[in-house]
Amino acid sequence: MMDTRLLKTFGKKERICGKKDISRLLDNGRFASAGCLRYCFLADNGAGCDRILVSVPKKLFRRAVRRNLLKRRIRESFRLQKSLLSTHSPTDIMFVYNTRECCAFSEIYDSVGQAISRINNSAGRTEDNGHR
Repeated sequence: MMDTRLLKTFGKKERICGKKDISRLLDNGRFASAGCLRYCFLADNGAGCDRILVSVPKKLFRRAVRRNLLKRRIRESFRLQKSLLSTHSPTDIMFVYNTRECCAFSEIYDSVGQAISRINNSAGRTEDNGHR
C-alpha cells in the first residue's frame, strides 16, 4: 500500500474521530503556536497514517459559514503540505484557529507549514534522545 503522505488526498482515515483518540492527544500531546494557529501533536498514534483534527471556536466566529470556510482552508493547507511531515511514526495533529480575523488562504498555508516544520524539528530531537 502506498504511503498516505505521498498522496495529495485527505480521506476519512486521516481524520481524528472518537473521544478516546482526542482525549489521548490532549492529555499526552505537546502544544505550540504557529501564526494564526495553535496546534497539539502526538507522535506514534498507532493508526497507521497521520491524522488531523481541525477546530475553529464558535466564540471567535459565531457564523457557521465563516467557521466552515476556515476549517476548509486549514484542511486544504495540510493536504497540500502533508508530504513535508518527516516523522518516522504516524502523528496525530490538532489545529485550533486562534485569531479573530479571517485570514487569507496564503496566511493559513504558511502557518500550517510552520507547524509541520516545528513538529519535524521536535520529533527529530525526541527520536535522537531515544537512541542515546
